[in-house]
Amino acid sequence: MFKNLRETLNAYKARDPAARSSLEILLLYQGVHAIIYHRFAHFLYRHRLRFLARMVSQWSRHFTGIEIHPGATIGHRLVIDHGMGTVIGETAEIGDDCLLYQGVTLGGTGKDHGKRHPTLGNNVLVGSGAKVLGPFTVGDNARIAANAVVLQAVPPDATAVGIPARIVRKAGEKVNYVKEVDQIHVSDPVAAELAALRARLEKLEGREQGDPKDRPEL
Repeated sequence: MFKNLRETLNAYKARDPAARSSLEILLLYQGVHAIIYHRFAHFLYRHRLRFLARMVSQWSRHFTGIEIHPGATIGHRLVIDHGMGTVIGETAEIGDDCLLYQGVTLGGTGKDHGKRHPTLGNNVLVGSGAKVLGPFTVGDNARIAANAVVLQAVPPDATAVGIPARIVRKAGEKVNYVKEVDQIHVSDPVAAELAALRARLEKLEGREQGDPKDRPEL
């Protein structure tokens, strides 16, 4: 247990430039506290002490703002940065060296039975606010952008962005339809509608100033 805790503290120091010491991380980082609570809750869950396990997980949720079901399986050196609002479901599995930001949900869609939540491989990064929903696998070294909604498997070394998420990079190379998911140069639908209304108004004003026969009937 102490070896795992030491590895977790070192992972936080490596990934968070704001971290100054192991003592600060241990005492003040709610992501570390949530993992400690979860290890204990998961132990109770595996020994069929389900009520006690859920009680510990609820305490953790109250004190840390991070909800991890005691049935979830979590690997080594998980970093939950900031963490507030993070939710990890019962059948979720997380590999080693993963990084989750605040507001991440590893959840289900409500339609599945048995395995309902995603499996993250090793060294997976999930950006803030992202939702990964369903019993599929996110491959090793994958990256999920902030606020993405992932509803299907993500291959290893891939980057997924958007709602619903699409793969825009694979092994560092852009995929063919990357331009379709450009999130910077996106047309504004409200501006387009206003432009159409303006054009129609100008057309009507032109008729009012022209021949009375061209004026629209009221």
